[in-house]
Amino acid sequence: MARTGYTLPVFAVAAAKAALMHLLKNIDSVSSVKIDILPGTAEIFISQLAKLEPESSLAITLSEPGDNLDLTRNTPIWAWVRLSQRQSQALVLEAGEGLGKTASGEPAIYNYARQLFDANLLPLIPPEQTATVSIILPEGRQLAQRTSNEAFGILEGLALLGTSGISQPLSAAEHLEEFRLSLSDRVKFSPHLVFCIGSNGMQVAQRLGISESAIVQTGNWIGAMLVEAGLTQAKSVLLLGYHGKLIKLAGGIFNTSSHLADAKLEIIGAAVIAVSDDLQAVRAVLDAKTADAAYKKLVELGLSELVFETLAEKISHRATAYVQKYANVALKVGTVLFNRQGEIITQDSQAKEILMIQRSL
Repeated sequence: MARTGYTLPVFAVAAAKAALMHLLKNIDSVSSVKIDILPGTAEIFISQLAKLEPESSLAITLSEPGDNLDLTRNTPIWAWVRLSQRQSQALVLEAGEGLGKTASGEPAIYNYARQLFDANLLPLIPPEQTATVSIILPEGRQLAQRTSNEAFGILEGLALLGTSGISQPLSAAEHLEEFRLSLSDRVKFSPHLVFCIGSNGMQVAQRLGISESAIVQTGNWIGAMLVEAGLTQAKSVLLLGYHGKLIKLAGGIFNTSSHLADAKLEIIGAAVIAVSDDLQAVRAVLDAKTADAAYKKLVELGLSELVFETLAEKISHRATAYVQKYANVALKVGTVLFNRQGEIITQDSQAKEILMIQRSL
């Protein structure tokens, strides 16, 4: 049976609590700490603990996400806690090395993680003191290069995000079933759906004025979810996603996991041929290391607008044909592509029509 584990915020809070307890209670060592994970509790192993100065301490935990494919497994999480005279806040959270920051420079410590810090640390802090907590992920900057964090506005490292402390392993079938159930609920209230591909899609959807009640998460199962939308009698689907992920549909790849298929550069190269006879541009695309690098090269060459308009139209056309083939339903599909910064780079005519409908709801 698959083992559950805990999410990254749990280990960061556990390390911070151990370091704070070390300072306040002057304990020599602690093997584990119990923390409130809202709801429930967790007992977290403490790998190392040391007082650095009379008013500062460092504790280290190791991430254990259970039986999930999680790149943070066994990642060390350091919490450096310093006590000082009470300032305006009892608890100050800082991003140390490897913990990401937002574009505005704030620590990438999101709502649930902050709630955990408050619930577990605030009751321990003396009324006359402030605890400053720096979370350090020594491997964070390197691990972040294997994620899409920058596309979601998280810079220089990993983030403490999530809505739960439990890291619950799910099989591919279970994940897909979750998404299908969510779609079935959504379509009852809004037959005009929006598939957000990647978490940054949520931010773009909000800027476009799209109601959250219309938004459906798909994971990599875009094809299966499109068919499900057709079978549940949705009237339209707006595909809203980062171009490096969504353009796979233009090549007929409807499960976008990179473990199954990845022909992004070839698909972009084919689109260049469709709008231009510039073989040097094609070669530049195929020589690029990433889809984002290929896009930037096409911007330099003045071809990006034509190429990505073509790709958006191709995505919508192939998605419509896919639903017709497997669900025998004529579903209106539109496509909006955005870049790593969440800036829209193109939308096809179908997308514009669907957006007008969305804004009128």
